[in-house]
Parts: sequence; structure tokens; C-alpha cells
Amino acid sequence: MGTDYVHGYTPAETRRLTDQAGTLADLLHGGTTYPPGSRVLEAGCGVGAQTVQLVTRSPAIELVSIDISEESLAQAKARVAALAEVDFRLLDLHELPDKKFDHVFVCFVLEHLADPVAALVRLRGLLKPGGTITVIEGDHGSAFFHPRSPRAQAVIDCLVDLQAAAGGDSLIGRRLQPLLEQAGYADVRAEPRTVYADQNLPHLVDGFTRKTFIAMVESVRERAVAAGLLTAAEWAAGIRDLSRSAEPGGTFHYTFFKGVGRT
Repeated sequence: MGTDYVHGYTPAETRRLTDQAGTLADLLHGGTTYPPGSRVLEAGCGVGAQTVQLVTRSPAIELVSIDISEESLAQAKARVAALAEVDFRLLDLHELPDKKFDHVFVCFVLEHLADPVAALVRLRGLLKPGGTITVIEGDHGSAFFHPRSPRAQAVIDCLVDLQAAAGGDSLIGRRLQPLLEQAGYADVRAEPRTVYADQNLPHLVDGFTRKTFIAMVESVRERAVAAGLLTAAEWAAGIRDLSRSAEPGGTFHYTFFKGVGRT
């Protein structure tokens, strides 16, 4: 049920995911806590960057975290070992156990799936009556910045196009509400979680604009050039222009979407 992970499994990507989780912890996880003793499934834990937030904000839950990458799971285990006991499993969504959960948490996973509705339906079948699902996704179409630059927009468009070619959708955030309803969830609510960064918010300029968003775009450089989407020179010019949004006088805006539904 997965697709090619367009960003790659590299040390740089691990750093990016870690920076993103730390910088955006309150923005993304605000309002999400689970009672002690709850059985929670984290579908697609990756390197454990979001797992840390789950066990920190909801101690004493029974957390099962799954991923399809053995290497990522090893990093997640090491990252969380000193914080809590987590049941990490090397599993695809097709292979999930029949055991029921009180809650499901999915963050930055649906964007990589060719059929997100099928995944959401499968996860709904794992929830107890009245159980909830929380889904967080970005939307690269929500990125706008100053100084405005067609060359900078072109490198972002490369990421969008490459993810689509790999079977995913990096514009999926805007679709969370209808996707959850289509998958059969009730009481669906979705809301934007917006990041804005300028020189008066240096922690967001560094942690999000530079180390999360620009780093994410840079991760597809080789693929973009190899696919003929841009030349190496055009790519370098686009990244230079995009990086100006993280300099004094620059601004950057991006919107994540958080959806919640229940069985």
C-alpha cells in the first residue's frame, strides 16, 4: 500500500524529520492527548520523530508503532528507548493485526500513498467503537514566501511533480476532511495549522524554513535534474532564491492540516 518515499532514507532526511518534529511539536500535537491505558496505533512512525511527542504528551499509553522501513524502525527504537516502552513492528498496512485500538495516529503518511482512502478504511477497521483517528498532513501548495520568485516556485513544483509521479500527493492536506468522510469516519473535523516565519521568529526561520521546508525541497535535487525537470543551474538558482525567504527581510508561510474522525 506504500509508494516510493521521494525524500529518501538518508541521514539528512533523518535530521530534517527531527528538526521538523521539534520545531512544530506544539503546532501539530496541540490538542492531541490520550488517556493512560489507551491502546494507540501510530501508523507509519518513520524514525520516531513524532513517536517522541506521542509518548511525552500521553504517558502510560500502550503504543504500537509500525513502519515499512527496518532502518527507520531501528532509529525510532533508539530514539524512544529512554522515554517509554513502545511496541515497534515492521509492518505494512496490509499486515496490521486484528487487535482493536482506542486511537490511531497518522502523520505525514497519506501523502505517500497511492490510495489513501483504502488505507483509512483499513485503519477504521482496527478501531474500537467510538475510537478516534488523528491525521496530520502538509500541503505544498500552501507555501508562499517573500521575496516572490518564479525560480523558487519551480523547485517546489519539482517536489510536487515527483511525489505525484511516485504515486503520492503532496497537496493532500486540503483533502483531509473529504478523505476521512469518504473512508466512513463520523464527526469529522479538519483545521489548518499555519506556520509563519520572519526575522522576528528566528527559531521558526531556522527550524522550519531552512531545516524543514528548504531541506525537504533540496532532498529531491538529484531526481529532479535526472528527470529533466530543471537543469542543475536552474535548480541552484531556485534554491538560492528560496533561501532568501530565510534571510533578513524574507518571510515564509506554510499550512498543515489536522483532521480527526471517529468510528
